[in-house]
Amino acid sequence: MPSPHRVRLPLSRRGFLTAGSTAALALASGPAWATTGAGPRPFGRYGSPTARLTPTTLYVHPAGRGDFTSVQAAVTAASGSGWTLVVAPGTYRETVAVDATRTDMTWIGAGDDPRSVVIVYDNAAGTPKPGGGTYGTTGSATTLLQADGFTAHRITFANDWLRADHPGVSGTQAVAVKVQGDRSAFHHCRFLGHQDTLYADSMALGVFARQYFAHCYAEGDIDFVFGRGTAVFEHCHFRTLTRTDLSSAPYGFVFAPSTAGANPRGYLVTRSRVTGEAPDAYYKLARPWVPSSDPTAHPSLTVRDTHLGPGIDAVAPYTNMSDSFPWQNQRFAEYRNTGPGAVVTVPENRPRLSATEAESHTRGAYLGDWRPYERP
Repeated sequence: MPSPHRVRLPLSRRGFLTAGSTAALALASGPAWATTGAGPRPFGRYGSPTARLTPTTLYVHPAGRGDFTSVQAAVTAASGSGWTLVVAPGTYRETVAVDATRTDMTWIGAGDDPRSVVIVYDNAAGTPKPGGGTYGTTGSATTLLQADGFTAHRITFANDWLRADHPGVSGTQAVAVKVQGDRSAFHHCRFLGHQDTLYADSMALGVFARQYFAHCYAEGDIDFVFGRGTAVFEHCHFRTLTRTDLSSAPYGFVFAPSTAGANPRGYLVTRSRVTGEAPDAYYKLARPWVPSSDPTAHPSLTVRDTHLGPGIDAVAPYTNMSDSFPWQNQRFAEYRNTGPGAVVTVPENRPRLSATEAESHTRGAYLGDWRPYERP
């Protein structure tokens, strides 16, 4: 490799930008590295170096070549608004919480692939807490994101708690990430777990939090995308897992929205795909969640222009979570889906939008004046 040139930049602690060529500085180039006496520090490909490598940029490196070795330590140090965390490749086994005061925070995975940067832990709802009691569903989250304006690029969020390892635990919900802030965006991220993997929610019942997931991957079994957020999933891949603890259908449910009754927009899945490793028709596409904390919830889910694999039960793709709140009374709809799981065999079981109705089920309609899908 040729000797890099060095350009002085204002880093979080004084240092240099090292780049092998001007191409390494361009938006579409691979990661370059910032170096100090502590060793190399990645800044990733998003934004120009002068915009990103500022006193509000912190570097996380598991071997100590950055400002911090853990993501939570960097978050704790990043008080206020507008911080960027650049996370070096590695597995970070920890829980992380971003409270509501740390607005407009960006996390950038320094690897070219989201598999390179993994934030993972293994709490479940039924896991005993050190001080007594159990964590509950929200407390099980590996990563909790409450601040508005959060953005992540190329990060894997995971919860690797397994039922088979804890046969005596009944609370098997194990959240990889719970996101509650408005204007929360995830680009090329992965969400790994089993039950309740991705909790797309809001901070309060009367708060309609908008969230955008682009080119993301989520896997699980029971209700693995759920919550009351206004969330758009575009060009995403949802993968249903097989289960060794069950021998008959259903194995689980992909979506379980709990949209507030006053919120006109729930989940929108568009130009995506659902695949799986389970037998054909062993999964339901969705079931409505009406939590005891909000008996007036009116779950909303639209799946459009999406490929549904054979794992989805085409005859009866929806079911009830509670007989008191039948899915037929909720806001479920489909439009122009393809694949064996989208075949209409029982019309009354497949609520469909007309072309005119579909015009109001777009990312623009759901996200309003916030446009995270447009490059600044």
